[in-house]
Amino acid sequence: MQTGLSPFTLSAPESLRIAERTGQLRRSAQALEAGFLSEMLKHAGLAEMNGAFGGGVGEEQFTSFLREEQAKRMVNAGGIGLAETIFKALEARGTQDVA
Repeated sequence: MQTGLSPFTLSAPESLRIAERTGQLRRSAQALEAGFLSEMLKHAGLAEMNGAFGGGVGEEQFTSFLREEQAKRMVNAGGIGLAETIFKALEARGTQDVA
């Protein structure tokens, strides 16, 4: 978050607070991107297995967990850039609220 102040003018607690807020915003943005990717994978039919080892109640119940983990891994590997866009928008909004 840009506050217009030099990092040297901020107190240690203030710097920690800003760093913590930035981390929270980034994690929130990554979670939103992961949720989006999970939904896209769902609609693409990813992880649907046919044949002797596919289908059934167990697959129906646990496929969503697999999609969510795959989406999280995709985000951790760089994702599609959505998290960074969301992060910048949240950070700008937070700066406007403070000013």
